[in-house]
Amino acid sequence: MIVAYGIANLLQSFAAARTTLHHTFDPGLLLRLASHRTYLIGLGCQVAGFVLAFLARRDLPLFLVQASVAAGLGVTAILGVLVLKWRLPTAEVALLVLLFAGIAGLVLSAQPAQSGPLGTAGLVALAVALAVIAVVGFFAVRLHGAPGSVALGSLAGLAFSAAAVAARPLAAVTSVEGFVRDPLLYLLVAHSVVGQLLLGLAMQRGSTTAAVAAMDAAGAVPAAIVGLLLLNDKIWPGREWLAALGFLTTLAAVIGLTRYAEPQHHHEVVQERDRGILPAGAPAHPRR
Repeated sequence: MIVAYGIANLLQSFAAARTTLHHTFDPGLLLRLASHRTYLIGLGCQVAGFVLAFLARRDLPLFLVQASVAAGLGVTAILGVLVLKWRLPTAEVALLVLLFAGIAGLVLSAQPAQSGPLGTAGLVALAVALAVIAVVGFFAVRLHGAPGSVALGSLAGLAFSAAAVAARPLAAVTSVEGFVRDPLLYLLVAHSVVGQLLLGLAMQRGSTTAAVAAMDAAGAVPAAIVGLLLLNDKIWPGREWLAALGFLTTLAAVIGLTRYAEPQHHHEVVQERDRGILPAGAPAHPRR
């Protein structure tokens, strides 16, 4: 799952940079992105990561799975070095070590267990959250530059976090009929589509760093809290400190890694535009 999401991050970011900037909450952006082969390959990787994450949530707590989703950025950084010849400064090496150490701490502290039921109140809360995220996103799309990246990235993270909450109990359903009839399935799909649209909009704004960091933080923290409080997520007794340390270390490393990925990604996009591969009006995400 981590590898799949790492590849998806890299490919979708490049596709978003090649697409005309949108200033409205327009689902047509997904159709425009779908015209890019790079985006479609990245989307395929994201779907594979999504399926693997869904299967992982059947037995593993959300604080582990969601932090591992964010850790895909570490794979993005490694691929950037191997494929795109990004520089690998000492600080980035240290962040990669911290990232995998944080994930290791979460693996050691997570106690596998099936999810508890979400209940009717939980279904209503997810439906309300979907409406609120969509309405706020309709207004947040008018923001430009780094504020727009942070706002839209945070909303995308909240949508993906809600999708993760829906997926945890849904993954425990054993029959096909029960799976198809479960309203959690449709809430999961709706939140995922809204989150994907918001992420595409966020990546078009002034700061990919801000968009990814905001999405990762907003996507991991709420789901981890809801899982521990409501969904029977468990930590091995005596390892609570390790879980907290691993979670915070993973998020800090991910946010730190975005600061190295963006300027190098920006450099690649500018080179392509200068060579005529990108249209003259294509945004190149200048740092602000």
